[in-house]
Amino acid sequence: MPHALAVDDDPNFLSALAELIEGQGFTTNTACTLRDARTQVSNRIPDVALVDLYLPDGSGIDLLKDLELGTTTEVVLMTGHADVESAVQALRLGASDYLTKPLDIGRLKSILANVASVQQPAAPAAAVAPQEEERQYDRLGLLLGASGPMQAVYEMLNRVAPTDASVFLIGESGTGKDLAAQTLHMLSLRSKAPFMPLNCGAISPTLIESELFGHERGSFTGAARRHKGYFERSHMGTLFLDEITEMPIELQVKLLRVLETGQLNRIGGDAPVEVDVRVIAATNRDPQKAVNDGKLREDLLYRLQVFPIHMPPLRERGEDVELLANYFLEQLNERQGTAKRFTEDSMERLRSHSWPGNVRELKNVVHRAFIMADQDISPRALPREVGGDAGPQRSLSFQVGTSIEEVERRLIMATLDAHGGNKRKTADILGVSLKTLYNRLNSYRDV
Repeated sequence: MPHALAVDDDPNFLSALAELIEGQGFTTNTACTLRDARTQVSNRIPDVALVDLYLPDGSGIDLLKDLELGTTTEVVLMTGHADVESAVQALRLGASDYLTKPLDIGRLKSILANVASVQQPAAPAAAVAPQEEERQYDRLGLLLGASGPMQAVYEMLNRVAPTDASVFLIGESGTGKDLAAQTLHMLSLRSKAPFMPLNCGAISPTLIESELFGHERGSFTGAARRHKGYFERSHMGTLFLDEITEMPIELQVKLLRVLETGQLNRIGGDAPVEVDVRVIAATNRDPQKAVNDGKLREDLLYRLQVFPIHMPPLRERGEDVELLANYFLEQLNERQGTAKRFTEDSMERLRSHSWPGNVRELKNVVHRAFIMADQDISPRALPREVGGDAGPQRSLSFQVGTSIEEVERRLIMATLDAHGGNKRKTADILGVSLKTLYNRLNSYRDV
């Protein structure tokens, strides 16, 4: 697994950045100072380092100068105070890129995908060689799983990745369609170009056309400058259209035209713009039912579904539940410096759960159990809907020396569990405002 180092003096920004990086399949260490960063590097050379330009005890450029990371590590400088001189100096010293805050998440994910693709073993070779005994491997790109259904997914991804064929990922929410799309891009010939994800259901119908195709200055109220849409920014790369059935039906006609001609018109523009983009689409609906319900144009379905891939739900992946649960727990242990494990009883309850929320639900359950458990994770730390021991905790015990932060965390989570997740009642009982409770819960998600 590729390894990343994130260095920034803002703990909140650093925590969010680390979670994003780990979501791309990296192990991650963090540092708030130049000194800490040097210590981290001496322990393990990262494959990519994202370093703030201005640190309390020096400049991020010093990390390039002193340690000469550029020869073995992709170094990305970050700053909220960009200037041409520092950018040029960083690039001359070996930095591979330069990002300004707030970070362009799409561009950052593209950088990480490129690093991961270099570190990823030649997966297509593992999918061929039919004369050999059938071989299984437990991960491909950002996907993790050793079960038969996942092996079938790996084989299809390996076969279609080197081509330019449109791919349609079909599966329930939480099955990893976004990770499959990123893996496709990493294994493709376009891996050095941008990977741009767009959730069609998360953008207002009045804005999605501009987001996709761009607009010219003055084309509508508020259009103060020319805006390049996702298609143009994905040029020579991959555009991932998640929840494609949520795209307005009238816009699907324009999307089809771009896919067929390789040209688009910005809103308010006359001259066509040529684009070379591979499109990966995804949906959690039955595509044919979406056509019948008027949610998806049939001609667009045929154009997108050149190569359909069905992402299996977690309940059909057998031993992958244990593999994934231990993987998520290992990540939490590494970040917190702990060594918690699942007891056999708790693991058996995870295996027997139906997982309607799939891998996303499992990850959240592991995180919650990690917070609730003192040492090993017993069934008592699991939520009741996953087979946790009946009845909420009525008392808590702590070892002498437990941090106030940990005591507070466990008290909040136990009280929330005791009242069925009712946040307002939990806040009232604890004597804090609802806003304070939400802030605490949000901070726990960054653990």
